Amino acid sequence: MSEQTTFQIGFVMEQALGHITHTKNLQTNVAKDPTLAPHWALIPMEVDGLAAKLPVYKSNWTVRAGWRARTALAALARETKLDALFFHTQVPAILATNWITRIPSVVSLDATPLQYDELGEFYQHERGAAWLEKFKWQMNRDCFRAAKQLVAWAAWTKAGLVRDYEVPADKITVIPPGVNVREWQRPAPRTRHTGTVKILFVGGDLKRKGGLDLLAAFRALRNDHAIELHLATRETLAPEAGVFVYNHLQPNSAPLKQLYFDCDLFCLPTYGDCLPMVLSEAGATGLPAVSTQVAGIPEIIADGETGFVTPRGDVPALTAALQRLIENPDLRLQMGAAAIQRVAAGFDAERNAFRLFALLKQVAQENRVRRT
Repeated sequence: MSEQTTFQIGFVMEQALGHITHTKNLQTNVAKDPTLAPHWALIPMEVDGLAAKLPVYKSNWTVRAGWRARTALAALARETKLDALFFHTQVPAILATNWITRIPSVVSLDATPLQYDELGEFYQHERGAAWLEKFKWQMNRDCFRAAKQLVAWAAWTKAGLVRDYEVPADKITVIPPGVNVREWQRPAPRTRHTGTVKILFVGGDLKRKGGLDLLAAFRALRNDHAIELHLATRETLAPEAGVFVYNHLQPNSAPLKQLYFDCDLFCLPTYGDCLPMVLSEAGATGLPAVSTQVAGIPEIIADGETGFVTPRGDVPALTAALQRLIENPDLRLQMGAAAIQRVAAGFDAERNAFRLFALLKQVAQENRVRRT
């Protein structure tokens, strides 16, 4: 491929929570597109050493991410002439607006700052003073204005951009992250069984992800049903009958996939999430899922078709949804099959990555035309 047909793209990627998995999926899929030459700037969230003692820098993620992004972009620009930039999320982009105006950019996000504020109590996030919040809003609006295109992980995110940040709807493309569906396919089709039903939960933060509600529902059901609860989390728990805890499973790892394959249904009764990728993983492996009416989750789970969506914090409703799936093996198979189809159609990381790459190449090509 000649230089004229290879686009040099800088990927500035936030490295926190599910964004790390998103980065790895993009890295896997970009290698399949010979017309893209990626240049990676991975922006870590952690701070240590001398930097951990600097006022503001040590405590403000936006400042830290913006500074690190600017430093990384300066290094990339010395190495190559970039045709376009891709930022995920908007956090490292806010203080790099000068780069966005110099090099055509696509900014991707899972939630707007105002939407994040709505979920803030579950992330130990608090709003600042009114003047500071207004300043933050203006900085984000200016960043969104400067970008050539925006990518929203969910229709929920897009609605927030249009409603709260004065972004034209036609400037926003909804492209969920998803999973590499072929890599998450169960080796053998699921079959009907009436034995012990295994419930799976995957979430590092047990409390925020609703794990305590799930434990309460499980305890209410286990005396009358043959069930097990499998928790993949970083939290430690006291030993308990029927509860199995896995503390060290890595994203996309073979042991994690095997856990999905071995279980019968998935549950994530989360209090604070935008678009949890574990729901796509569950769907790809043919698991019906029970989750909550939070952010973009109803876009992954079709209530009553691929699983159930319950009100946040409603343990009786959660218990009832789980009981229905526990007692009906045919419903589990039916919903699991529908989940596979839904994830393959809308949340396949490979397909969606190529949609994103097409958008980046469009922006890069327009830049080359302007330069010419």
